[in-house]
Amino acid sequence: MTTDVKDMHLAHVHEIVIELGKLRPQLIRGARMFVETVAVPTLLLFVLLHTAGLFWGMVSVIGWCGLTLGVRRLLGQHMPGTLLLCAGMLCGRAVLALVMSSALVYVLQPVVGSIFMALLFLGSAAIGRPVTIRLARDFVTLPQQLFHHKGVRRLFTQVAIVWGVSRVIDAAMTLGLLHFSLDFGLLSRGVFSGLLTALTIFVCAAWGIRALRRMEGITLRLRPTAA
Repeated sequence: MTTDVKDMHLAHVHEIVIELGKLRPQLIRGARMFVETVAVPTLLLFVLLHTAGLFWGMVSVIGWCGLTLGVRRLLGQHMPGTLLLCAGMLCGRAVLALVMSSALVYVLQPVVGSIFMALLFLGSAAIGRPVTIRLARDFVTLPQQLFHHKGVRRLFTQVAIVWGVSRVIDAAMTLGLLHFSLDFGLLSRGVFSGLLTALTIFVCAAWGIRALRRMEGITLRLRPTAA
């Protein structure tokens, strides 16, 4: 076996194969979660704040979270950890807003969270240990050797920066709209923030797929293949 053939054989042996599942089920689950944890609670709060008052507005948010989880449980459906986390955060925000007797507290809490997340993403990218690697390990099954690839680590760093900037924009957008009125603040959290998050996910996914396809030693398959 010649040297060139040996090199080609070794490259093939050490090639990293990444298999991505179908996107449609993921998009459907994401859309459903957006409706359950963002769109409906925001709409209920917006309507009841102007009709029944702060108390019933916050109670409606807590009640909706309980109803969503209860229906899923009764139907025997899987309850993702993300759904439980979002529902818990919504209830916590509503309870604190009730205790403080201020709807503004309900809107400002996610702003603080966005600022914290921005610092986390940008800080981890700055020290060369992007938190996006840990997140990828939690949500997606990827080959372990993939995370030692220099190009892949650089990609995760770039994605962390994109998410950090996105969270800064998210916080600034809500604060800016709050200067006009509380209704604009609710609109920002209930609609614009969700759209910004969806756009960030799309940009990072498209960027990541494009970058991985161009990296040597990595094969990207959009659909799982039989062993």
